[in-house]
Amino acid sequence: MTVQSALQEEQQRLGMTVREIETQLAAIGPAYTGNDFTEQMLDLQREERKKRLEIAYKEPYFGRIDFQELPGNEVKPLYIGKAGVAKDRTNELLVVDWRAPVASLFYSFTGGDAAVTYDSPDGEVEGHVHLKRNLMVRQRELVRLVDSFTRGQEEDAVTDEFLLYRLGENKDNRLRDIVSTIQQEQDLIIRSERNKVLFIQGVAGSGKTTVALHRLAFLLYQYAGRMRAERMIIFAPNRMFLEYISGVLPELGVGDIQQTTFADWSLELLEHEVALRGAEEQLAYWFEQSHTQEELDRAPGRLKGGAAFKAEVDERIAELERTLAPAAPFEPVDGLVLKPETILEWFNTDYGEESVMRKRERLASRIRRWFESELKVRRIADKKVRAKALTRLNAYIKKIPSYTAPQLYATLFQGKTASAIIPKELAKETAARLKNGEVYPEDLAPLVYIHLRLFGLSQPMYDHIVIDEAQDYSPFQLEALKLCQTIPSMTVLGDLQQGIHSYTGIGRWQELMGLFGEEQTGFFELNRSYRSTMEIIEFANRILGAMEGVKPAVPVFRSGDPVQLQAVADNEWLDEIARSAKALEQEGGLQTISVIGRTAVECEMIHAHLAAAGIEASLIQSKQPNYNGGLSVVPAYLSKGLEFDAVLIADAGAEAYGKLDAKLLYVGCTRALHKLKVLYRGTPSPLVQPA
Repeated sequence: MTVQSALQEEQQRLGMTVREIETQLAAIGPAYTGNDFTEQMLDLQREERKKRLEIAYKEPYFGRIDFQELPGNEVKPLYIGKAGVAKDRTNELLVVDWRAPVASLFYSFTGGDAAVTYDSPDGEVEGHVHLKRNLMVRQRELVRLVDSFTRGQEEDAVTDEFLLYRLGENKDNRLRDIVSTIQQEQDLIIRSERNKVLFIQGVAGSGKTTVALHRLAFLLYQYAGRMRAERMIIFAPNRMFLEYISGVLPELGVGDIQQTTFADWSLELLEHEVALRGAEEQLAYWFEQSHTQEELDRAPGRLKGGAAFKAEVDERIAELERTLAPAAPFEPVDGLVLKPETILEWFNTDYGEESVMRKRERLASRIRRWFESELKVRRIADKKVRAKALTRLNAYIKKIPSYTAPQLYATLFQGKTASAIIPKELAKETAARLKNGEVYPEDLAPLVYIHLRLFGLSQPMYDHIVIDEAQDYSPFQLEALKLCQTIPSMTVLGDLQQGIHSYTGIGRWQELMGLFGEEQTGFFELNRSYRSTMEIIEFANRILGAMEGVKPAVPVFRSGDPVQLQAVADNEWLDEIARSAKALEQEGGLQTISVIGRTAVECEMIHAHLAAAGIEASLIQSKQPNYNGGLSVVPAYLSKGLEFDAVLIADAGAEAYGKLDAKLLYVGCTRALHKLKVLYRGTPSPLVQPA
């Protein structure tokens, strides 16, 4: 078949599919506004169907695979899209949902005439692929067609043509779904079983975040009725990143998944008993100057986030639990005695695995019931006697230990009960802040952990948890999140090469993987970078070249302009930044450009100079909730997770980036999709000097 005839065939098929979707949308009718419960439930189903059809209407499908199931000889064309569509009257499947088992062939098949298989609900299905075709549909118009395999023909090197075309598109201010270009190694992660904690080590630009989001959509499809969107949660590094990824799930037809940061979630869980203070100052302290490895190892985040401190917290909770059952007898009325042995038996046999303060509450209720029963049996009606007895009861119950999470946490920093792990000065400072109802970010994980151990989770357990940029998490944070699930089901993703928050994060994935049983975990590596050109990836790899145990990113074969490395004098530095930014804006076709500075202070100075030069740019700061595209100025440590068509590194001089800053500079450089220019003052950093 010629390309022209294939185009005509696909245009006819697309037209027929669009007309069918239009007909079905028109037939749904207006929303029900009455009070009949049955009709309300039916209307919810109609609204869900309408949402799926509206997604399909914009872009009915993106791929086609012709499959011949064995035994048999009928070859069926299967069109793959974001939402499944069937004809109303005949139920003939026009579009297969990308999450359906048979659709996995579109992602896993890489060529060859051998039989292939996929797992269906009825077992393994075997067959032959006769055609694999990529289709780009925009606003119901076919704009591109690429055949990556045709059975019986010699295979040309076109497998990645469609992918390269999509990667070459310019970037807007939102992360996009990758459903039409999911690669085989990404699809394996997306379709992995639910009851696992998957750890994904992915280089910059490997698509790990989008893979995790697509995995959520897959799990909701595959385990419909058993997993629910409102019982899923995504933890992102900051609010701006949440805004950046906000469009992906709705495009996939998924809503109601909670998206938050660990800090915001923690404060809400703690019912704002404490306020987070000093986060900005903490960022400034660790990023406005360089630090030795010894300073990083003794950082409060690493001390309070480690296994040794958690062991102390566990012992303090165990000690509290041991002292809940009173050791003294209760005598509400002379001669009426409740023995401590009886109370201890109640406590040990009746309350199982409940949270500590729930056990206390139930024990107190049990003592009150015994009290009321005994007074009734003994017919004690005298008001004075009863009032005195009630006073004794309240006093007795009041002596049973009761703590909030901040109260119990504070005992780890006071007097003889103080932690042996935390240095005295840090303990003193923490105690003072807790007294004022204030905490640092590293206090949140132990506080949440204590709260969950004391009170449990006040909502249904989470079906699935996604943790992005997990290399910046402490083990204690995962220990807290483990308490929010009955069966571990998580997608934990990050890049050790981008572990710039080393004052609180991890150095090896085993630090987190070791918190789970070996049978509960899975580990995947995504070393192929789809974001940047070959030239940018090779330059970035050179920055990390001296690091032990680091695998270089493997670029997709997409070539672009060479990376520009330019010296600039101190007195011309700001003017050169303005000139370079203006030149990039004038190139055309670059929708997002970023000037990446070393520190927040430096970025404020650059932003002010650009404004004075009449160049409009946005300044990205740590509390900022939105990223609006265009030209922006951002510190390297806040750029992580974002992508830009072009990046200008403001200063990669030796004074700005030493050897311990390799990860930070790597993060900045790997934000660029198509163009990267690097300025430096004085001597260039050894990280960017030619080998």
